[in-house]
Amino acid sequence: MSSPPPDRPTDDAVWRVGPVLSASDRRLARYVARPLREFLRVELGGSLLLLVATAAALLWANSGWSATYDDFWHLELGFSVGSFELVESLQHWVNDALMVIFFFVVGLEIKYELVHGDLRDPRTAALPIVAAFGGMVVPAVLYVAVAGGGEAGAGWGIPMATDIAFAVGVLGVLGRRIPSAARLFLLTLAIVDDIGAILVIAVFYTEDLGLGWLALALAFLGVVVVMRRLRVWAVPAYGIVGAATWFALLQSGVHATLAGVALGLLTPATALLRPEVASDYAREALDDRRLDPDEVHRLRFLVVESVPVVERLQHHLHPLSAYVVLPVFALANAGVDVRGGALGDALTSPVALGIGVGLVLGKPIGIVLASALAVRLRVARLPEGVGWGQLVGVGFVAGIGFTVSLFIAGLAFPDAPGLAADAKVGILLASLAAAGAGLVVLRLAPAGPVSPPSSSSSPER
Repeated sequence: MSSPPPDRPTDDAVWRVGPVLSASDRRLARYVARPLREFLRVELGGSLLLLVATAAALLWANSGWSATYDDFWHLELGFSVGSFELVESLQHWVNDALMVIFFFVVGLEIKYELVHGDLRDPRTAALPIVAAFGGMVVPAVLYVAVAGGGEAGAGWGIPMATDIAFAVGVLGVLGRRIPSAARLFLLTLAIVDDIGAILVIAVFYTEDLGLGWLALALAFLGVVVVMRRLRVWAVPAYGIVGAATWFALLQSGVHATLAGVALGLLTPATALLRPEVASDYAREALDDRRLDPDEVHRLRFLVVESVPVVERLQHHLHPLSAYVVLPVFALANAGVDVRGGALGDALTSPVALGIGVGLVLGKPIGIVLASALAVRLRVARLPEGVGWGQLVGVGFVAGIGFTVSLFIAGLAFPDAPGLAADAKVGILLASLAAAGAGLVVLRLAPAGPVSPPSSSSSPER
């Protein structure tokens, strides 16, 4: 074997011991490490893992070990300090504490879209905002029409939700058949949908409000604002105040996960430093040949602080939310025992039927009708390359409620396990039906018209 050219360093010259596992040529790297790394980079990966966790919960709850499912997730954990005691079931810790990370990421996404994304431009955001409003109102109305009032009527907020992870995963299955404008429309719609779901949880699913604790939570949020004004950038300091905010909300009666949303919206969306500061410093350091370890550490700090905190936190927390938080939530909440005729009973339940009608029919009807009204009134226009058939398909895909729907179901029926079980069955089946209908419609629907380039535009190179 010939030796490498002198201008190309050998592995020994680059690595002190050898390349890291994923960069090596070992079988474990080729067949496990690198494929796993690529899987985690794909948005579809989170949806697949969420689906696996849901299937595992259903299998566990309907197996010979079904009793262990309830025993495990109802295991009580907590702590006490003096006379104060905080004890919750493991399922409640998942729903009230672990899901804060998910809602914090949602808050970060909303903040980014408001400052840098599509929600910043009223013309671009008009159609998905109007469509999201229709996609929330119509399902809620249809649910009430089917389920009626009383105890079952409390679940009207369940079919209003859209699961971003699953919805994006469905579009990912179709690949390039779906124009980027349709993906953008769905993402913006889902983000506005999240805002609506957060408001519904805060206003309509909060009981026994403790004003003193709520005032304390607001005071902690005020501390965050002051810390931003004083340009305090130490993340652990914000973590401590954030934990205090979560605890105060937990004690106030407002669902504690809303602390994550509030903190996400308060996260700075602008960088501490201008990007050119780091580039100028690096250029000077290279010219002066003074890039020793201390200078590299300082340059790394400048580069990091040139990226907005919102983007940095999204980058670090999105994998944790998609690959840990949501699968654990599904494992803790999707396990419904459907043996012994329970499935048939659920399918005839007004709650399950209301959810099915709301998600599978209400979502696309509300989205398309609201969009048609907005286009008719010239408030908005269809995205370029997206036809009405594709919009109907996106409306069906938006009917995948799942994660947030399961979350609201737990809030709607906290003391009615039978109705909660019916709601979970309705959510699972309706989300599956909506996904299937969306795939079929999007495969068959023709693309919308694409505007030809103007004569004044320069040709592509």
